[in-house]
Amino acid sequence: VQLVESGGDSVTTGGSLTLSCAVSEHTDNNMCMGWFRQAPEKEREGVAAIANYGKIYYSDSVKGRFTISHDTAKNRLYLQMNSLKPEETAKYYCAALPRCPPVTAIQALRPPVYTNWGQGTQVTVSS
Repeated sequence: VQLVESGGDSVTTGGSLTLSCAVSEHTDNNMCMGWFRQAPEKEREGVAAIANYGKIYYSDSVKGRFTISHDTAKNRLYLQMNSLKPEETAKYYCAALPRCPPVTAIQALRPPVYTNWGQGTQVTVSS
């Protein structure tokens, strides 16, 4: 499975961005998909995921501001990000695990669960 992210940009505090991830294979509810981010010198962290046959999970830090969505017809994963903060400056990655088994809410946002990764797209939020 190949994944290609796009949509990263530089915005000011409070701004919005929508990231997109093109997936080379048909995306359905059997696939776990997620968005992750990694800031310099920090560990990669889960932001939002779709797992367990379409259930959606968010990290506490983005709940109410970020929205993950999935277009099965276009094989695309999206991340709408609102009210962005400078500390959310990072490279954002989409990831997938085909034929995903049931996972816990914590596992859905853990990078090691996912086997396929894109190259990332940079998001910079300036104050």
